[in-house]
Amino acid sequence: MKLTRVSAPFVLLLLGVGTGLARADDVRVITSNDLGMHCMDREFSVFSILPPYNVVHAQIVRRVTNGAPRLLNTGRIDVRYSPITDARGSFNSTSIGKTDFWTFVTPLFGVSLPPGQGLAGLFMPADAPVPGPQALRVDPARHWFVASGIPITPIDDARNMNPYPLLRISVSYRGQEYGHTDVVAPVSEETDCQNCHTTGRIAAADPGIVWSTNSDLELQAKTNVLILHDARTHTHLLDSTPVLCARCHYSAALDLAGAGPQGEQVGKPTMSSAMHAFHGSRVDSAGHLVFPRRGTVEQTCYQCHPGLVTQCQRGAMRDAGLRCKDCHGVMESVGGQHSLLPGGSIDGLNDGHSRRPWMDLPRCQSCHTGDAVDHLVGPDYVVSADGITFERAFRRTDLSASPLLATNTRFAENPGALYRFSYGHGGVFCEGCHGSTHAEWPNGDPAHNDNVAAMQLQGHTGMIIECTACHGAGTLPPTLAGPHGMHNVNDRIWVSNHHDFYERNQAQCRACHGVNLEGTALSRAAANRSFSVEGRTIDIPKGALVSCTLCHEQPGTGD
Repeated sequence: MKLTRVSAPFVLLLLGVGTGLARADDVRVITSNDLGMHCMDREFSVFSILPPYNVVHAQIVRRVTNGAPRLLNTGRIDVRYSPITDARGSFNSTSIGKTDFWTFVTPLFGVSLPPGQGLAGLFMPADAPVPGPQALRVDPARHWFVASGIPITPIDDARNMNPYPLLRISVSYRGQEYGHTDVVAPVSEETDCQNCHTTGRIAAADPGIVWSTNSDLELQAKTNVLILHDARTHTHLLDSTPVLCARCHYSAALDLAGAGPQGEQVGKPTMSSAMHAFHGSRVDSAGHLVFPRRGTVEQTCYQCHPGLVTQCQRGAMRDAGLRCKDCHGVMESVGGQHSLLPGGSIDGLNDGHSRRPWMDLPRCQSCHTGDAVDHLVGPDYVVSADGITFERAFRRTDLSASPLLATNTRFAENPGALYRFSYGHGGVFCEGCHGSTHAEWPNGDPAHNDNVAAMQLQGHTGMIIECTACHGAGTLPPTLAGPHGMHNVNDRIWVSNHHDFYERNQAQCRACHGVNLEGTALSRAAANRSFSVEGRTIDIPKGALVSCTLCHEQPGTGD
């Protein structure tokens, strides 16, 4: 079954089209951070891997009293971000005084910036030359508004650590606010090298080398990294601090122009390869891998990535038991030590070669390969207990961890595009309904800031599934044109008329409710539901598999 990735019923207003907003309009802000966690260095005096650089996307949905919603993409409306206090009282409006980034930005990145300004020109609202809400720019090519490069830190204004600060994304027209949604802007300083590189540990124990004695263990570890690099490769990095690692090891995360390796980067391993491929083969004094292939996430990814405290991976897939290596593979796989299989590269242009960091990544369709009646099957797949989704995004024996390519595109990204750059129903970007990469909705903690946007848009946690998040109440006729081919959700008119739809669309009903219509993981109730059916009240608890027999007999077995 193949479904059109952008489907009705939405009307898209392109840049310059439309006349703005009317006073009676009902506006919804669909917004998401582009990654589940943005990393930045805690300090920049020795070397830097990543600067403070957060990205927020937003789309504006104009709900009307009759007819289809309108997705606005026009410079005539004003979309801005501002700090907002979260439920725990944390408020983050400024970055000045919370990081030494601006002390070292010129030698590291070759630019001179006033304190508070990020590499892309953006500020935290209290640091801007004109303090207050800051503008997102319209990107007509992607049909969204974007704030790319917000220099937010994980330290709030009370100087408490909060890796999940909230920003309010609001939309105004002619000075009047029409709507807002609060989005998490996750950021962590937990990326570090202390586990191995503090003096006396496995990577800083050679008695023939003078190691750092700095009392700050992060500074000690970072200095030892440069000492070891100089000793192994005959560089002189310790004499030229601060060092930008990407000066020699290409990082797509810092290549904002998409130019590819340049200058000193040419011919050298990428940053990802230098880190993952090299460290993936390191062994301890007993000959055991420092990053064991069968190790836990704490023994592997969280030795370096956020982390034990910050929880980079913390969304629905984590709660389902999946871990980093189930999607990305082990260290050698991530480092590109094995060539990608056919279909393994995002655009098909890199099959048979080492994976490209930040491009040849796992896909939604690699585990969500179809529906209850049409999905990938075979002996080399790791299938989950529901019998539909996979627990690994690649074949069991594939050392390259090449992402699987589904033949049923019901849950597939746009061709050649990553999840965070893909669009679905009505042109809404996928992350706007499902949450950001690594933190897909829901977060298992109902009070977590990750869940705030979903709660505001639909009244409960989880992916945006309620039609009324975008459609005015009573404006949507019974349909099977919803996201991924869904029908109306939590709609009494649908309940009253779905029998006729089933008679005409039996295959589509079975795609989610199962071959025997007994319910599957694709037909779980997203919230507690209650319906009046034939004079009875039917209560369906959140998480229940919705089947025909909840209300009546299966079709063909009785009245």
